[in-house]
Amino acid sequence: MSPTSPLRSTRSLLPSVADYRETRRSWPKDLLAGATVGIVALPLALGFGVSSGLTAEQGLITAVVAGFLAAVFGGSHLQISGPTGAMAVVLVPIVASHGAEAVIAVTLIAGLIVVVAGLLRLGRTVSFIPWPVIEGFTVGIAAIIFLQQVPFVTTPDDLVPGEVSTNAFAAAVQLVSSADWSYLPYSLGAVAIVAVCMLLAPKFHESIPGSLVGIIVVTVLAGIVPNPLATIEEIPQSLPTPSLPVVDPASLPSLLPAAGTIAALAAIESLLSARVASSMSDAGAYQPDRELVGQGVASIGSSLFGGIPATGAIARTSVNIRAGGRTRLASIVHAAVLLLIVLVAAGPVSRIPLAALGGVLFVTAVRMVDLKTMRSILRSTKSDAFGFVITALITISFDLIVAVGIGVVVAAVFALRKLSSITSVRIERLSESESEYPGDERIAIVHFHGPLFFASADRISDEVLGLRGVEVVVLRMSQLELVDATGAHILTDMVTAFERRGITVLIKGVRDSQAGLFEQVGVLAALRHHKHLFDELPAALAHARSHVERARQS
Repeated sequence: MSPTSPLRSTRSLLPSVADYRETRRSWPKDLLAGATVGIVALPLALGFGVSSGLTAEQGLITAVVAGFLAAVFGGSHLQISGPTGAMAVVLVPIVASHGAEAVIAVTLIAGLIVVVAGLLRLGRTVSFIPWPVIEGFTVGIAAIIFLQQVPFVTTPDDLVPGEVSTNAFAAAVQLVSSADWSYLPYSLGAVAIVAVCMLLAPKFHESIPGSLVGIIVVTVLAGIVPNPLATIEEIPQSLPTPSLPVVDPASLPSLLPAAGTIAALAAIESLLSARVASSMSDAGAYQPDRELVGQGVASIGSSLFGGIPATGAIARTSVNIRAGGRTRLASIVHAAVLLLIVLVAAGPVSRIPLAALGGVLFVTAVRMVDLKTMRSILRSTKSDAFGFVITALITISFDLIVAVGIGVVVAAVFALRKLSSITSVRIERLSESESEYPGDERIAIVHFHGPLFFASADRISDEVLGLRGVEVVVLRMSQLELVDATGAHILTDMVTAFERRGITVLIKGVRDSQAGLFEQVGVLAALRHHKHLFDELPAALAHARSHVERARQS
């Protein structure tokens, strides 16, 4: 490796002029796409801020600061970043356990973790998450986002932490059972208006932001018709002054698990979103390691302004692509549009009813569930269907990261089980062939097929060691596709067991890629003689026959 390689490697994780090479041709489309996404992102940023158990202001700050930093430092040309529903799901129990102030410190720590993950080149690890697990995770998040909007429509008052369960389903049941029935007609009416606008707007023109139209209609009606609807609190007309969050060293042990969860979710969701973007547009190629660095920097920057963790947002990224976005300029413009709203329209925004934001997120949650995809998975294989269902259920019932972990483990277990089932051996008695040599009935050839690894090794060993009535065994390895340390150890035990029974073992066709492992684990050393290793079957058979002949003459 040349002395400049580490420097060149690090430079690939940083912004460069090449990021904007196409801007000269695409800037008109990028400006339009950025403005479109900014308008679409406004209600989502406000809604996810409140849905996190924090404030609409923090959601908006996150969309501005993190959206800009991720656009500049991230690894995708098309990614739109900001507060998301999945992150809101994680933040609710953190707010309940540690308080709102702790979230800012946790955001900083999580951002640092994600940056380190990018520097360690862990960006490709998301490819190990199976598709059914990703879809189960998405369905679970959608269900939780839907349930988290129940407070917006059941009560006009702020909830005191501890009054309701931190589990979204249990909390929804509690709130529905104790709902203020005089409040429901107004809140459900606001939700219905927003939902209708979101459903009908695309029928007139796909570029009309139905969520924003619905929020404007509800806000105007709320200003005309007397009502008890709770509204967003006052939003400052500028970004706050950046400052380092206060982190109490004594609280670090309790905050680190939460930061780890946020970091894992930010990495997974951002990389998945970037991968989806890369499949939707020829301008969507992305650098996964740089994407992690960029998302980590975005969360760090967000925390300095009092914001919350950010991730890549699949829905907003898709809007960007459909609106014609081609470069990072679109993402930067999206953040600039949201900043302009903070500077110019903070007053009107503060009068938006919370129930209207709930309506936006109700519809968003429903749209996250693709029934066609669900049917495809459930009709595919039993193992994939089980992984999908268990991931969704655990996401709703317990924890998002735990759900992904268990989903991956379940998928891995089924995959290993299937892989081990294709490992086989075929035992051939030489006398069964058209042999003219006396004594061939005392020779057996063991043909290995497929991978020999920890999941299949014991079964294969039992089958081979059941061989009886022979003097020479030829282990034919040429079709052995993959061997791990356990498989090599089992082969050593096979050779040792046969030799102990007085059966000579010959090995034929060890692949070059496996020879080192066989030598290290002791497969070759277990042979009675180093000349019992062969490259060609005829030579191995000739040696076996000579051995049988010598045994008969002795």
